[in-house]
Amino acid sequence: MANDTIGQPLRAAVNDGRVPGVVALAANRNGTFYQGAFGRRSLSEDAGMTMDTMFRIASMTKAVTGVAAMQCVERGLLSLDQPAGEIVPDLAEPQVLDGFDTNGEPILRPARRKITLRSLLTHTAGFVYPWWNASFNRYVEATGIPTIMSGKLAALNVPLGFDPGERWEYGINIDWAGCMVEKVSGQDLDSYMRANIFAPLGMHDSGFVPNAEQFSRSVQAHARKPDGSLEPVPRTPPAKAEFYAGGGGLSSTGPDYLTFLRMLLHGGTLNGAQVLKPETVSLMLRNHIGNLLVNKLPTSQPAVSNDAEFFPGMAKKWGLTWLINTDDVPGRRSAGSVAWAGLFNTYYWLDPKQQVTGVIMTQILPFADPTVLHLLDEFETAVYRTVKEKARNG
Repeated sequence: MANDTIGQPLRAAVNDGRVPGVVALAANRNGTFYQGAFGRRSLSEDAGMTMDTMFRIASMTKAVTGVAAMQCVERGLLSLDQPAGEIVPDLAEPQVLDGFDTNGEPILRPARRKITLRSLLTHTAGFVYPWWNASFNRYVEATGIPTIMSGKLAALNVPLGFDPGERWEYGINIDWAGCMVEKVSGQDLDSYMRANIFAPLGMHDSGFVPNAEQFSRSVQAHARKPDGSLEPVPRTPPAKAEFYAGGGGLSSTGPDYLTFLRMLLHGGTLNGAQVLKPETVSLMLRNHIGNLLVNKLPTSQPAVSNDAEFFPGMAKKWGLTWLINTDDVPGRRSAGSVAWAGLFNTYYWLDPKQQVTGVIMTQILPFADPTVLHLLDEFETAVYRTVKEKARNG
């Protein structure tokens, strides 16, 4: 399935040292038409990047949790606008961080509105991340509460950054949506996803706890230093977390994740396995934040993330777990496409209009790495150029 036009920018990025390795795939309604793996899994090892290389996909987990939640909506177990506290009592009386007193102690007050599943899936419930919210970062430092990356349950029990419905801001909302799925299904999130999403689709390399063989295929994370060079981050087998993080805990491979995207591209069914109804997929692809806008994420922890914003200057909306671009991107995705990413610089998009989807995976910190974002642009442009050539040639 080699295609020099699509693979050329990927190969070049590895050859000139911009990234240690990269896996990328693209598909349309007819199936996968490109897949490529270039470079190495680690700068400190010889193992080459392969299609079965395991990645920590971080926030690309959110779309999977969203599908799980919408399955529960289809089955009548959850409702998008029911108060979430009726399902998960910890969400019944949320508190809002309202600043700090003269001693630096956090000031909390009751939230003015209820949290719902819809507000969780759209990041309008009020939960935020410390990496892009300076006030909440100060709260974490003042209280010593663990972050969501710790895998500790205490990381969920934090105040909101604003009142539900007030604005869009990225946060741990979909981790809570995962808790709702667990509550109504009677299964932990890993078991639920395996039974209802991964097994039906044949996604055998996706899950929250990679086994020893899968870990042996995992890619090492690298940190981008200020001079642009890359340094391997020490790699240790994943410790068992206190909960399965629906907002960012999955590991997967490029082919597995593309299978998930292809299911969505086909309206919820792939190879005879129906994961969602077509009308549910259509609902998830719509704008669910009304007149609110998806804003730039200004970093408050530069080692974790750069400032992050897709398509500066364009109005962006949010569906049920993903970003929506409201304008066509010349030579690339159509208006109304959905997309998101993972903290370690993994990215996907799904274009319902042109029926194209793609994924590109690296394992680099901090997030929104300009080098990888440029590579995403090059990859996506090459994909659409190939699609147009195929259409011209019949």
